[in-house]
Amino acid sequence: MRNWKPFLADTLAEMSAAGVRRAIGFITAAQKTYSSCGQYKQNVADARKELAQRGLADVDVRFVDDWNTHSGFISANAARVADALNALPAEHREGATVVFTAHTIPTSMAEKSVYARNFEDAARSVMHMLRRPQRWALAYQSRSGRPEDPWLEPDVNDLLRAKRAAGELSAVVLCPIGFLCDHVEVLWDLDREAVETCRSLGVPVARAKAVNDHALFADLMADVVRTTYAREAEHPRLTIVPPNPPERVEGPPVHRGRPSTK
Repeated sequence: MRNWKPFLADTLAEMSAAGVRRAIGFITAAQKTYSSCGQYKQNVADARKELAQRGLADVDVRFVDDWNTHSGFISANAARVADALNALPAEHREGATVVFTAHTIPTSMAEKSVYARNFEDAARSVMHMLRRPQRWALAYQSRSGRPEDPWLEPDVNDLLRAKRAAGELSAVVLCPIGFLCDHVEVLWDLDREAVETCRSLGVPVARAKAVNDHALFADLMADVVRTTYAREAEHPRLTIVPPNPPERVEGPPVHRGRPSTK
């Protein structure tokens, strides 16, 4: 991990000492931006440099491809949303709005990434699978940083209030599709704050679980790792030429064409 044990450099050092020379990386973030994916790849690159500084053999890490619309991720989230819809009173299920949430990021970062597009594509795919193309919305949560800096909006609580005021919200399912597990940000921002907002508005609410350890999500992880393994096995990387190759030793010319008959 980046912010707590086990740190990447220590883990790669253990792998190197155990004889591991190649590995497949799976970053646990469906939506791509620098802070969710790019920074971790940079951290892995830095950890590999630290291996050299420690005198240890390198561990070549290759990462899986994007999986934000993989059937396993979409199916697992669709199952969670369906369970939450069934938890609502029967008379509110058909007209309920599904509000998908993801961690907000600075707009300056969003403009340089596919984060918002990944978020929307995944949410739309879930609703298509549920055959509920209408009555869904996107919102963000867990804002941090300086108040004067612009971040992606709307905040989930602001969205709920606005839709209720416009007469567009009779019941709601909150789906944290931007998160993979029900950690503290989900539990506080949705189960505490957003649920309280819904109650103050008189709106029935149910919260869909994150994918957590859903079997379909576990199958997704296995599938993309196998796909990456097969790709790397079929197209092995060429040996990298050292940055300062030995000086060329001149010798007699070598003719690689057809031998002369003269």
